[in-house]
Amino acid sequence: MLKIGILGAGHLGKIHLRIVASSPAFQLVGFYDPNPEAVAKLVGEQGYTAFESAEALIAVVDVVSIITPTLSHFEMAKKAICAKKHVFIEKPIAQTDQQASTLIQLAQKHGVLGQVGHVERFNPAFKAVQHSFENPMFIEAHRLSEFNPRGTDVSVVLDLMIHDIDIVLSVVDSPIKRIDASGVAVISETPDISNARIVFENGCVANFTASRISLKKMRKTRFFQKNAYIAVDYLTQKVEVVKMKDAPEQTDELSILLTNAEGKKKQIYFENPSITKNNAIQDELEFFASCIHSKSNPIVSLRDGAYALEVAHKIIDCIG
Repeated sequence: MLKIGILGAGHLGKIHLRIVASSPAFQLVGFYDPNPEAVAKLVGEQGYTAFESAEALIAVVDVVSIITPTLSHFEMAKKAICAKKHVFIEKPIAQTDQQASTLIQLAQKHGVLGQVGHVERFNPAFKAVQHSFENPMFIEAHRLSEFNPRGTDVSVVLDLMIHDIDIVLSVVDSPIKRIDASGVAVISETPDISNARIVFENGCVANFTASRISLKKMRKTRFFQKNAYIAVDYLTQKVEVVKMKDAPEQTDELSILLTNAEGKKKQIYFENPSITKNNAIQDELEFFASCIHSKSNPIVSLRDGAYALEVAHKIIDCIG
């Protein structure tokens, strides 16, 4: 059982505290947060142990979970890594690309593992179809949310779109050729709605739309590849998988057939992958624990987090 400490006890930090407190993979040592009112409430109501400083907590644990505002990710992660502690860092990995690169180098130097909290990789809908992707050539991602002041200290690209950026980068095995983007700041000082288009060198095109000023929530990505359409709804945790194959000479009356412009007949069929409901945050944390024990690479490594951040920054630069 790994001793873990939580840095940051905001909305997401409280979720991490609750999960690790009941997880067989961890022993919750305590938490640190600079807000005395929040600390007093958590200690009084939940009985968690509070530490007076991040350094004091880091010194007595094996793993540090960093759920602080993005501005302090680098400082907290650097302290933990230099103390030879494994780190889980909520997305985005850091504020700048240089900070992300430094964390990677420090983790290698001190022999510790790091995982970034791109939680959609552990969404049961995505997990159900992740082995079905075969060179997708067009991808469309929509991530819409109602306005919430929490998270508006950064652009909607870093707040929301980065989830889909990470997913697409994990699926498309090709360097990026070109990025185009636009965005508008409506309520915040940074863009609240943005659209980006990434063209990969292999010809794949990915369109991203992210908004935090919508009237309804949507978190859905559609993948188009040769003879297949795959839709992943992260919000409802449902998938659609529609595939085509050359039609056999004899078909039954229930078969769905299409004839293309060249006169070739295709048969449409549907797949229903099994979806196992889960707590994605619990899964990502416990998977990280298993990686530490086995000394294996996390699903979302520090390099993966750095790559997603780099692409997000290029999109922000395009917006101007």
